Amino acid sequence: MVSNITSNVLLIRERIARAAEAAGRSPEEICLVAVTKNRTPEEIREALAAGITDIGENRVQEALAKVEAVGRGCRWHMIGTLQTNKVRAALGFADLIHSLDRPELALAIDREARRAGRTVPVLIQVNVSGEATKHGVAPEGLRALVEQASALETLEVQGLMTIAPLAGPDVVRPVFARLRRLAEEVASWQLPRVEMRWLSMGMSGDFELAIAEGANLVRIGTAIFGPRPG
Repeated sequence: MVSNITSNVLLIRERIARAAEAAGRSPEEICLVAVTKNRTPEEIREALAAGITDIGENRVQEALAKVEAVGRGCRWHMIGTLQTNKVRAALGFADLIHSLDRPELALAIDREARRAGRTVPVLIQVNVSGEATKHGVAPEGLRALVEQASALETLEVQGLMTIAPLAGPDVVRPVFARLRRLAEEVASWQLPRVEMRWLSMGMSGDFELAIAEGANLVRIGTAIFGPRPG
């Protein structure tokens, strides 16, 4: 019997493929990150068995416990707000940090990366919608943050991330369109260690709109695992 998680993964991949094809894009260029906040290691293993290769976590301590339980046979993404005092722990598991949003965090990542003798791939989180409840650098502050990150040799800026408002398509789609334009602008600056490889935008309720506007990394939780417990 096919589990709900397995069938949901298949359904999401079909929806991603349809959205990509409607936008004249290849489904293969879109990375599906399964968001596992408050999910059990058993649920994560089931998702991995269904073909998921990328796992997104919001909280460092929860992620560390899951990495220990599940292993490193997948790519782990830190997608939640990252406190500077959790950076060392985050570098212990995260293959990509999506939430660089302020200068002091860039400096903290650089400091811990130097200590560990490594480079760290990051995305800049942009608060495109301007909502007070959302984290992220304001669009007008993006250049200063990108330039600062570019000057830190341990950081590899690989793209941008945003979270859209809980609203209708007429509100959500322009947010995604603006992030795409911002990424194009950043790419035009041609800064060292800055490559607009990833546009991380789109969640369970709006990922098809995000794909229509250029997303190639979507973060899906409830549409795979069902309503979040707790």
